[in-house]
Amino acid sequence: SRVQRHSRTLNSSHNRSHVALIDMKGFDPKDVTVMVKDGKVTVSAEHRDEHNTSLSKTRNYRKFTKQFNLPPGVSEDDVTYSL
Repeated sequence: SRVQRHSRTLNSSHNRSHVALIDMKGFDPKDVTVMVKDGKVTVSAEHRDEHNTSLSKTRNYRKFTKQFNLPPGVSEDDVTYSL
């Protein structure tokens, strides 16, 4: 199974880097949303699968949300991320 990691680098005014790694296993990059607002970073993901056969219907639903505060001195405009 493929493991995907979400990596966010936070640059402070003191030229220090902060990195948050979040395991996004089971989610495609298109499932992931990252928002930076009011000094907080919110990472969320949602994935739905539906499989139909002549005998049955299977639905799977996964949802993930993680929120954390930006470190002191980090501007919301300086936050970058990659999947």
